[in-house]
Amino acid sequence: MSGDRQGPVVSTPHAPAAIGPYAQGRTGTLAGRWIVTSGQVGLDPPTGKLVPGGVSAETEQALRNLQAILTAAHASLQDVVKTTVYLADMSEFKAMNEVYARHFPDPKPARSTVAAAGLPLGARVEIEAWALIP
Repeated sequence: MSGDRQGPVVSTPHAPAAIGPYAQGRTGTLAGRWIVTSGQVGLDPPTGKLVPGGVSAETEQALRNLQAILTAAHASLQDVVKTTVYLADMSEFKAMNEVYARHFPDPKPARSTVAAAGLPLGARVEIEAWALIP
């Protein structure tokens, strides 16, 4: 997006604070009002630590974190049109997918799933999203 189309940074205490030089989310006006989130891992916002329980628990928390960011931008998971999922180990695809499927209403968003050699803080999964703000 060009500079004049970028909207404000979206930030909420209900999702983990950025651990690097990036925003939790950013709105814009490219063919409508969009929010693009940063990738979310399974960090518990109050503790700043990964939730225990492996990829299923981390996926659940990452999606809760995404929902918190979307809520702060007046959107929800039903407004998501595209996600990218990064997995530390593709053998955990099925477990991630079972949790992921429960969170997105039909029609499901487009999605890419990518194997990542490493994720922040040793996470098993990271999810980013594009949503059209209603």
